[in-house]
Amino acid sequence: MTAATHHPALAGKKALVVGIANEHSIAYGCASAFRQLGAELAITYANEKSRSYVEPLARELQAPILMPCDVSHAGELEAVFERVAKDWGRLDILVHSIAWAPKEDLQGPLHACSADGFAKAIDISCHSFIRMARLAAPLMKEGGTMMAMSYHGAQKVVANYNVMGPVKAALEASCRYLAYELGPQAIRVHAISPGPLKTRAASGLKDFELLLNEASERAPVGELVDIMDVGFACAYLATPYARRITGGTVYVDGGMHIMG
Repeated sequence: MTAATHHPALAGKKALVVGIANEHSIAYGCASAFRQLGAELAITYANEKSRSYVEPLARELQAPILMPCDVSHAGELEAVFERVAKDWGRLDILVHSIAWAPKEDLQGPLHACSADGFAKAIDISCHSFIRMARLAAPLMKEGGTMMAMSYHGAQKVVANYNVMGPVKAALEASCRYLAYELGPQAIRVHAISPGPLKTRAASGLKDFELLLNEASERAPVGELVDIMDVGFACAYLATPYARRITGGTVYVDGGMHIMG
């Protein structure tokens, strides 16, 4: 009897990961998990300052595509997808892990949020995923998986999450509608809701340490999740094992969201 040949679950897949800032980023956990399961990576960095942190990670993950992508700069997002189309001709996995709001709007109460701040938060944190989906769908010729990072503050009020609550709620709704629209093309769309993590983006939230402490105390598993927990959950969703799962919000939070 000949031994079965083992193929990594994502062998041959092409994955674009947007949102790595450093080795603590959720997006890096996703990229690392994809790579461990055999995928080839395209990675972006926000600006020249972040490039110094992201470039060594791209080398470590053997990513053949590394490009700048500030979604607020005209043309940068389109250039990334043009490169993917030129080099690969297709795309199987897309991860959107970016969020931003002006500090004064992020740290103040929602009722004090400026119209301009809200518009920027929605554009960068939500509408950019819709734009990515529009660019990615034609490249997912044999189907694919799209994922966007949310948080429990989209579903329930979390103290000090402020403007990002309604923004993430809009993102989760967008995932549902995209799942419906793209399902006939065998493209699945997921909102991923990790528990609190020590990332650079999260550090901008007021009293974030309190959120971390509460999560570790209240989660049924009794501890915080890490970026690799999120990464491997996303990797699973990108495999054929999850071929009938789409449109929902997938919690990776140690069960904290079930607590009253």
